[in-house]
Amino acid sequence: MIRWVAAIVGYSLFRFPGAIIGFLLGSFFEKRNSKNSGSGTIFTQSRRGVSPAEFELNLLSLASIVIKADGVVNQKELDFVRKYFVQAYGKEHANATFKVFNDEVKKKQLSAQKISSFLRNRIRYESRLQILHFLFSIAKADGQVSELEVREINLISGYLAINQRDFESIKAMFFNKPDRAYKILEIDKTASSSEIKKAYRTMVKKYHPDKLQHMDEVYRKGAEEKFRRVQEAYEQLQRERGF
Repeated sequence: MIRWVAAIVGYSLFRFPGAIIGFLLGSFFEKRNSKNSGSGTIFTQSRRGVSPAEFELNLLSLASIVIKADGVVNQKELDFVRKYFVQAYGKEHANATFKVFNDEVKKKQLSAQKISSFLRNRIRYESRLQILHFLFSIAKADGQVSELEVREINLISGYLAINQRDFESIKAMFFNKPDRAYKILEIDKTASSSEIKKAYRTMVKKYHPDKLQHMDEVYRKGAEEKFRRVQEAYEQLQRERGF
């Protein structure tokens, strides 16, 4: 079943090459799931759910949209995506997937709204936050996040139904600005010490890596990085405020 769903999704995104790679990816995950029956599908996170193949294809599509946002296909950004998928799925599988992605990213026009809407209704909020962090990581791979990339990621964030303050929090993790710590903790500079502590406890609950135990290890590592940024922001304000 997965192979046919993946083939349909692949066709809708990349036409016939996408259908072929989708079918192959679906077959791969069907075999893997059959070997690990009882463990469940990693990305079946809601009543409707999304298969690993569907998630992978749509995540690649969002990555390609961000990479093309500033009109330049940057090799460092492409390499970041390749490294991510090698860590997540293994070199052989990732290379097969990335070959199609590398070709298509340079010419296909994809709908961020369509892709994000598909994912929004099928995956948990904390997983959508991690997608946002992943997209900013791609944009930062060349050393800086451009305004065009920020604008595109902001649009995707809206399509994923992510709260604007959560967007600003994750965005702040990639910019070294004076108000960074406050942005990350989603508070104003006028916040009291008790309000800062309360905000920190809230963010710890929201961004704790344990919320992503259902996902692959490389995805959980991204969550741990986000969690560290929250801790660093709190520790910075502790030093500045002396509490």
